Amino acid sequence: MPNDAFGHPQPNSRTAGAPEAAVASQRGFSTRAIRTGQDPDKTTGATIVPVYQTATFTQDAVGVHKGYDYSRSGNPTRSALEAQLADLEGAKFSVAYGSGMAAANGASFSFLRAGDHIVATKDLYGGTHRLFANVFPRYGITTTFVEMCDLEETRAAIQPNTKLFWVETPTNPLLKIIDIAAIAALKKPGQIVAVDNTFATPYWQNPLALGADVVMHSTTKYLGGHSDVVGGIVMTNDADLHQQFAYLQNAVGAVPGPWDAYLVLRGSKTLALRMREHERNAHAVAAFLETRDDVSAVYYPGLASHEHHELAKKQMRGFGGIVSFRHRAGAEAALAFAKSTEVFNLATSLGGVESLVCSPWTMTHGSVPPEHKTALGIGEDLVRLSVGIEDCGDLIDDLTQALDRARVEANIFASV
Repeated sequence: MPNDAFGHPQPNSRTAGAPEAAVASQRGFSTRAIRTGQDPDKTTGATIVPVYQTATFTQDAVGVHKGYDYSRSGNPTRSALEAQLADLEGAKFSVAYGSGMAAANGASFSFLRAGDHIVATKDLYGGTHRLFANVFPRYGITTTFVEMCDLEETRAAIQPNTKLFWVETPTNPLLKIIDIAAIAALKKPGQIVAVDNTFATPYWQNPLALGADVVMHSTTKYLGGHSDVVGGIVMTNDADLHQQFAYLQNAVGAVPGPWDAYLVLRGSKTLALRMREHERNAHAVAAFLETRDDVSAVYYPGLASHEHHELAKKQMRGFGGIVSFRHRAGAEAALAFAKSTEVFNLATSLGGVESLVCSPWTMTHGSVPPEHKTALGIGEDLVRLSVGIEDCGDLIDDLTQALDRARVEANIFASV
């Protein structure tokens, strides 16, 4: 098995854990990213999948068509994307959505009914928390948020009506690592384990191979990779679940347009190259932050100091491009830092080629109640970095000057 510059094994159809029926070939990850679902156009010979910018398709006779009748129900550009991403994740089926939150909704609401119960990761994206805590209860679906790193706490939260375990790993924004196989071992017949794999991507982690039933991604992030598209994807090897996902997707109409599908399809071709650079830079940034006396904690699973480093090495092939840290001087200094960066843009989102900085308290987790954030450890002193693929030296220089400027603006002295 080939290794990258860090010694990580590189995924192919076998190492991704794809079942035999889902494996079209033994080709490597990048080859499949570029080739799966992307044969030359049979009509024109176009090498690149066309953008089928059409709402409807002409039929040969009533009910007789070439596989497509209306773009909400299916579009060839979207089909190519679904085939590509399913192969990369080692899945038989995938359903693309118009946003990551539409995918999260589709991955759960498709099979849940009034009276059902969810056990969810406590430390997760604020939008997912809002969906589970504020929207689903309107339909009689309740959620217990638990520290999923604690299997006993997770087991104790299971109720007779529990239907779904919602796992996010690495978590957002504290980058905890949850043992997917251990959570999958807790489920009973009729229960589903779904994993938000957005931070890790299929390049570094394959939850289906670890016992999960469903995997979702915000394709807005690393899969698209260029901060120019919003989308989501849900994947599974379960034909019945796929039917439910596809039915709700069509019924609700939460689909990506053909241009959106094209942009993610194009972005995903370079996923392997980008993820290697994201990780290289993120590891250097995390190591640098550990040397600063004005940084009290650094969260990055690639660091030996990370509490779940050994599990991350076991479960993942690499550690991703997100780094979070706490400013020792508190909220004022963290905010001063966030507004002082020059290469890192102050913006919500992550996973693009450009580096971003954000304050989770106000930005990504602004909809989460303050007391819940405080209990989780998401304070105003916390900063999250989406480390891009710029020159690493420029990133370190930018962080240095921003931390130094924050030290002055917040009246922090060298003794801190």
